[in-house]
Amino acid sequence: MTKEATRNSGIDVIGRVNWGTHFCQFYNTKKDLMDIIIPYLKAGLENNEFCIWIASNPLEAKKSFEKSVPDLDIYLEKGQIEIIHYDDWYLKRGFFDTQDILNGLFEKVNGALADGYDGLRLFEGIFSLEEEYRDDFAEYEREINRLIDNSQMLVLCTYYLSKYNAAEIINIIESHQFALIKKEGKWEKNKKFRIKNIFAFLKLSLVRSVAESL
Repeated sequence: MTKEATRNSGIDVIGRVNWGTHFCQFYNTKKDLMDIIIPYLKAGLENNEFCIWIASNPLEAKKSFEKSVPDLDIYLEKGQIEIIHYDDWYLKRGFFDTQDILNGLFEKVNGALADGYDGLRLFEGIFSLEEEYRDDFAEYEREINRLIDNSQMLVLCTYYLSKYNAAEIINIIESHQFALIKKEGKWEKNKKFRIKNIFAFLKLSLVRSVAESL
């Protein structure tokens, strides 16, 4: 089977992307999160890609996905998608080992190709990673960005906007090829954010957090 150089991302604002794309999404609500990750993973399943969803709650993730992919159980049974608890992906050695995680990821890619898939599509949800692992995850992200270019792999990472300050957001963006963020109700693809936009996004996130707590 021919392995096309570009893939359908499943995300309207992005369209088709090259293999070796590593991007991120900043979100404020669960709906914002699902607006991106569901079509992203669905497109992978429909286009002969092996998919991995790293989740803090795999059962809840499965239930969310089933609403848009009624035949999800068929994909699960044939092994085309794995929904993995983040402990079993990032902390399987009892601590965060960047090289071990990367080795496992590239083993998954090679296994997918050997099984006849066009490549691997990964979604990493990191909301539940403890604060102590934030620097480790940042290093891991930089390594993925450095190594992914020549791989048959797509990687999407998501970040809950209100958990990060402006400096951290800038560092996150620099570790990805581009970022998605919602502005005035529409998703935008950005390679760089202006500082004033970052503070505007943080202010909006803070307002929403306060409103939800009332």
